[in-house]
Amino acid sequence: MEHVSWLWIPVTLWAALAQTLRNTAQRHLTGELGTLGATLVRFLYGLPFAVAWLAAVEAWRGEPLPLPPTGFYAWVTLGAVSQIAATAFLLRVMQERNFALGVAYSKTELIQIAVFGLLVLGDRVSAATAFAVACGTLGVLLLSPADKRRPLRALVTGWAARPALVGLASGTSFALSVIGYRAAALSLEGSSFLVAAAVTLAIAQLIQTLLLGGWLAWRNPAVVRATLRLWRPSLFAGFMGAAASAGWFTAFAIEPAAHVRTLGLVELLFAYVVSRRIFREQLSALELSGIALLTVGLVVVTLGR
Repeated sequence: MEHVSWLWIPVTLWAALAQTLRNTAQRHLTGELGTLGATLVRFLYGLPFAVAWLAAVEAWRGEPLPLPPTGFYAWVTLGAVSQIAATAFLLRVMQERNFALGVAYSKTELIQIAVFGLLVLGDRVSAATAFAVACGTLGVLLLSPADKRRPLRALVTGWAARPALVGLASGTSFALSVIGYRAAALSLEGSSFLVAAAVTLAIAQLIQTLLLGGWLAWRNPAVVRATLRLWRPSLFAGFMGAAASAGWFTAFAIEPAAHVRTLGLVELLFAYVVSRRIFREQLSALELSGIALLTVGLVVVTLGR
């Protein structure tokens, strides 16, 4: 599989931007469709765009589509199922009374990705990468603390609370999905990274649509009908979801997952800074510290890896 060492940086930045737009659209749909209905939208309406992207990449590259090995399907299924679970866990956390604690624990995704990547794929964790992951994780925790007065103490003492456990499950599921997708793309030996990423994305979205859509059609068909009725806003959410996934999958096919997801935290930094400028709110010392640590992590993983 060919590689372009620097291309993962702009691709990751694009994925983070597209994901921000997808999250905004998906958040509006949650009220009408519920947690699983809003989760289905990103897969059901993203599938046509994923297939179109695969067709465009294949036509541009002019290379035959690969015949995936057996291991590919195991890895992509792990990624697809884990991503469904991670999204459902995260949306569930947002409904909890102490959702801030749950979201904070979900951010351990970065650390878990680095560990799983090393153990499963042999992705090297350099001192610079470990430092960037630590800075990024701590920075995010300080930007969204479970307790603004004692943020670290709340994390240590609150780990056994239900929201924290659900958040931790979300982070673990996200980490497993990232590892599954990277392993699936890497298993397509002989293909360019663009084709490998596009094939992985299309098959993953198909699996997710069939699994979640089939389950909802059996258990709650009214939700499926509602997603079809709200096709206009759902189409935008699906397009941006597919665009974000195309970026993530392409970056995973080039670069170790820990690097990609750490740089992807720029999404939080951009959103946070812009919102502060719009609302003209003053930043606290805790928030300034979080932004500083997050920025250090982004710079280190980009330049010092």
